[in-house]
Amino acid sequence: MAQTILVVDDDPVQRRLLETAITRSGMHVVTAPGGQPALELINGVRGEQIALVLLDLVMPDMGGLEVLAKLRPINPDLPVIVLTAKGGIDSAVEAMRAGANDFLVKPASPERIAVSIRNQLKIGTLSGEVKQLKKKQDNRLTFDDLVATSPEMKQVFRLGARAAQSDIPVLIEGESGAGKELIARAIQGTSARAGRPFVTVNCGAIPENLIESILFGHEKGSFTGASDKHLGKFQEADGGTLFLDEIGELRLDMQVKLLRALQEGEVDPVGSKRPVKVDVRIIAATNRDLGNMARDGGFREDLYYRLNVFPVTVPALRDRGGDIAPLARFFIERFAAEENKPVSGLTPQASSLLEKFNWPGNVRQLENTIFRAVVLCDGALLDVCDFPQIAAAMGVDALVRQTYAAGAPAAGSAHAPALPTASAFALSATDSGGHIRKFEEMESEIIRMAIARYDGHMSEVARRLGIGRSTLYRKLKEFGLEPELQNEPMAKVAEDDGTPIERGIREAG
Repeated sequence: MAQTILVVDDDPVQRRLLETAITRSGMHVVTAPGGQPALELINGVRGEQIALVLLDLVMPDMGGLEVLAKLRPINPDLPVIVLTAKGGIDSAVEAMRAGANDFLVKPASPERIAVSIRNQLKIGTLSGEVKQLKKKQDNRLTFDDLVATSPEMKQVFRLGARAAQSDIPVLIEGESGAGKELIARAIQGTSARAGRPFVTVNCGAIPENLIESILFGHEKGSFTGASDKHLGKFQEADGGTLFLDEIGELRLDMQVKLLRALQEGEVDPVGSKRPVKVDVRIIAATNRDLGNMARDGGFREDLYYRLNVFPVTVPALRDRGGDIAPLARFFIERFAAEENKPVSGLTPQASSLLEKFNWPGNVRQLENTIFRAVVLCDGALLDVCDFPQIAAAMGVDALVRQTYAAGAPAAGSAHAPALPTASAFALSATDSGGHIRKFEEMESEIIRMAIARYDGHMSEVARRLGIGRSTLYRKLKEFGLEPELQNEPMAKVAEDDGTPIERGIREAG
């Protein structure tokens, strides 16, 4: 969904002109005829969807300065661009002091308005990201900072908030890339240990000969190469939280020492003569089934029960489809600002494509996919053509993949539609330039999709398309598809009764 801009102006002609200019930039527009209706929109249920306000300075019911005075105490971060017919230094200074982010003089050109809007949205996005990064660095990230709207993740947040009320050990389970570390950080940031150390250990990435030293520390000279004293992760996290990621990868002999550290609240650094007391809250995470591992002897059962006191399962992204769209918007805003690109959202076709994909790599894969699409996109909205790998995985038929591997004609050819629009899940009516495509292109593409969808059973293809078999064969010949269909791997394409496709085409001709 494109970002929503609120236009506030008492002049209906000006509202219409501004709405047209902004819509052409790929953004969604809502309008208000005065200051009071604008405040009601911002404070209403749809208020959180408004990304920026374009505000007239002089209005009869409530002037722009009064709107700003009432808006800033309740929403200090919402960007506001002031428009006025009286352009003067005094007016600009007064508006900026009241909380405006930019000042434009009417009549402003559509290009100037679009540039100002993009700049303010970029600044807002980067400012928000800086705040979040600072909260993460200060170990004060909370569940309110995480992007999720699905009931499944809301339940995870509720469990995490409950766990944050005490120092109970938490075991976070879920697939790689689902966001387990963010949940752990939010538990820390919501707890009484917020602002204290949050130390992360990837148990699967520690060299075997250094596991004990890295976790528990060592004394100077305790082994070859130990030229200095090392505290270890437990002592680094003293007073805060130790996050043990991929705990299922930890060696069995180290599991014994970890269990003792958890039970006794103390660690034995390598080469030390006495144990060291530590105050550490343990949060562990795994993408494996520790219960089965414990039963099979791959993980210590006593340690498993010690860690699994408060289990939290983070669902895979495919099991919380309601989060795909908001996460995609979040990543688009972030990467568009970072890469200085004019991208503001997704087309409905692209949004549908992303929501139907199963995302085996979860949120991490979605993030990287959006990053690539934003870098490659030159338009205002990401379309299906900006996600070729996802479109291919979602059902691009073998024929089209083979054609493109061999080097297909450019998009726009009547016989070779663009790769992404061959997806069974999206058929774009416009080309890359935004123009309506030729009917014969779309007809050819629909036939390709139908053949792929029904595995080359031509009777079924004809029935689903609502045409006769002879008409179907005639169109195959007309669009130049029959040579491709007769090649591998489509050589088995035939009628249900075994009639070879060559004969059908020859008889139709």
